[in-house]
Amino acid sequence: MTEAKPLSGFLNILKPPGMSSHDVVGYVRRVLHTKKVGHAGTLDPAAAGVLPVAVGTATRLIEYLEITDKTYRAEIRLGITTDSGDDTGKILTSRTDWSEFDRSAIEAALAGFRGNIRQTPPAHSAIKINGQRACDLLRAGKDVEVPSREVTIYRLDLLAHSHDRLLIDCDCSKGTYIRSLCQDIGAALGVPATMAFLLRRRVGDFSVENALTLEELSAAGAEALLPADENLSSMQRFDLNPKREKAFCNGLSSTVRNFTAETESLRVYADGHFIGIARYDKDKEEILPVKVIGR
Repeated sequence: MTEAKPLSGFLNILKPPGMSSHDVVGYVRRVLHTKKVGHAGTLDPAAAGVLPVAVGTATRLIEYLEITDKTYRAEIRLGITTDSGDDTGKILTSRTDWSEFDRSAIEAALAGFRGNIRQTPPAHSAIKINGQRACDLLRAGKDVEVPSREVTIYRLDLLAHSHDRLLIDCDCSKGTYIRSLCQDIGAALGVPATMAFLLRRRVGDFSVENALTLEELSAAGAEALLPADENLSSMQRFDLNPKREKAFCNGLSSTVRNFTAETESLRVYADGHFIGIARYDKDKEEILPVKVIGR
């Protein structure tokens, strides 16, 4: 009897509010009866939306998903700030004494957040400080000062607004904290603000329109798995001589002459099968394996 091939690939999961990203990983493990499962880009329990989940050897590619751009839809609640930066936290400040902003005033405030900006991630986050997560340090009763960092907001649109609510869409770089963005937008308007709800609509090539609910995953099982190279379209494709496939999968370099690498990382194929990620050493004219997936 032929031994079944181990499961490998990605799932585009629609995480519901109320579940942690780790809870979703546990759910996938139970449905697919496999332990080797991981997720890319943590979503807070209260948030919903796209959560890429890797299975089997595809877990080696998670880091490439985590660096991709993302799209979010967020509701901003004006009038309060909280210690967590969202509606689940303890209220720190509260105000009601402002007139409703017209669209032009809101648009003027949003304009200051497009492009490269500096923001300070929330202390209630998984940001590492001296090797420890900021949220863990807070729970231990320690003072936490999170350094600011540069992120890029490629698109920031106002979808709707009322006296104390703004609805925005945002395309942003990795490492952007929408909770911080919401609070900073409020500050630009001169009022306290916090994030009331968050929907992640896109991670790289994975979109919310094509995401699976947990119920749909249960019904489809392993048939729902997407190829391991599903979200690597930004990388240049390289077709390796099939005679060098075994060497590549054993971590050995291959000489490749007269080749121009257009991206830092290359997705490598042999006989049309995706087998891993490599980089090209121009000086040595060699393809060097970085992540081996195999067939």
